[in-house]
Amino acid sequence: MAIAANVLVALVALLHLYFLVLEMFLWDKPKGMKTFGNTAEQAEATKVLAANQGLYNGFLAAGLIWGLSLGGAGDSIKIFFLCCIVVAGLYGAATASRKILFVQALPAAIALALVLLA
Repeated sequence: MAIAANVLVALVALLHLYFLVLEMFLWDKPKGMKTFGNTAEQAEATKVLAANQGLYNGFLAAGLIWGLSLGGAGDSIKIFFLCCIVVAGLYGAATASRKILFVQALPAAIALALVLLA
C-alpha cells in the first residue's frame, strides 16, 4: 500500500510541475491558451497572475517531493501538501471551473487516502 501511495503522490507532484510549466511558461502560447480556453488578449492580460499561480503549484510539487524524499518520516508532510491541493482544487472547482475538481482535487484526494491507509 505504501508503494502505491508514494507512486500516486509522485504523480500528483508531476502533475503540479506540469501546471507550473503551463502557467508560467506556456500561458500565452498556443498550448496554454488552448488548455485554459483563453484568447491571446486574455492570456496577455492575465499572464502575470498565471505565472504567480504556476509558482504556487511548483511549491506544492516541491512539498510533495520533499515528503517523498524522507520516506516514511515524510508522511505528515505529504498529508499536509495533499490537503492543501485538495482544498485548492475544491476552491478552484467552485470558483473557476468544475474541471479542476477532477484534474487537481480528485487525484490528490486519492493519494491522500492511500497515504493515510498505508
